[in-house]
Amino acid sequence: MIVLFTDFGLHGPYTGQMKTVLHQMAPGIPAIDLFADAPMGNPKAAAYLLAAYAAWFPPGTVFLCVVDPGVGGTRPAIVLEADGRWYVGPGNGLFELVQRRATKTRSWDIDWRPERLSASFHGRDLFAPVAAMLARGEPPPGQRRDDRDRRADWPDDLCEIVYVDHFGNAMTGLRVAVLPPNARLALAGQILERERTFSDRPPGSAFWYENSNGLAEIAVNQGRADRDLGLTTGIPVEIVL
Repeated sequence: MIVLFTDFGLHGPYTGQMKTVLHQMAPGIPAIDLFADAPMGNPKAAAYLLAAYAAWFPPGTVFLCVVDPGVGGTRPAIVLEADGRWYVGPGNGLFELVQRRATKTRSWDIDWRPERLSASFHGRDLFAPVAAMLARGEPPPGQRRDDRDRRADWPDDLCEIVYVDHFGNAMTGLRVAVLPPNARLALAGQILERERTFSDRPPGSAFWYENSNGLAEIAVNQGRADRDLGLTTGIPVEIVL
C-alpha cells in the first residue's frame, strides 16, 4: 500500500491531485490517508509523529510524505528504506527519527525528474511518481546518499506538543516507553497525572495517558485539552518525577 502523510489538509486540490498520480501510475495499489493535517510547515514536529505511526504498518509499505516548507529550494529529495518500509519525501529532517530508530536503513538521492516539475508542488510532480514506482516494485530512481543533512541535534524524544487531533487531545513527541512509570507532565501551568484511559478520571479532569501508538497524550475527560488547557502545537512539556 501507499500511505500519505502530509500537511496539505483535505480541503483544496492538493491531496486529490497526488492521489490521481498514484492511481494513474500504480493502479490497483491502495492509497491510504494517514495524516493530511501533520504539523503544518513543521518537519521537526512531524518527524516524531511519523516515526510513531509508521511502525504500525507492515514492511513493504510506501510512505509518501510531504511536510515541505522548503519546496523548490536547496533541500534534497530523498528515498529512505528503513526496516523494510519505504519513505519518499524531502530531506529536511522529516525522516530523522524513522532513520534513527530503525535497525537497518538505506537512502538515496532522487535524480529522476518528470517532464514538468512545478517549483511549488513536488508532492504531485516528483514524490508521488517515485512512490508509485516503489509500490510497483521498481528500484529507487537515484543514487545512494551519505548521512549528510541529518539532524543529530534533535532529541530522541521531543518534549512538546506535536499534534492536536479532532477531539482536542494533544499528542507529545514523548514515547511512554522511555518515561518513568510515575512520571507527571507539566505544561500550560498545570501538572498532570498519568491515567490508563479517559474513564479513570472524572468528567472535566485533565490527565495524560499512553495513546494507542505509544506516545504521551494530554486529554480532558469529556472535554477538549486544546480548548480547556490552551494547548497548541509547539507548547513545551516538562517531565516531573
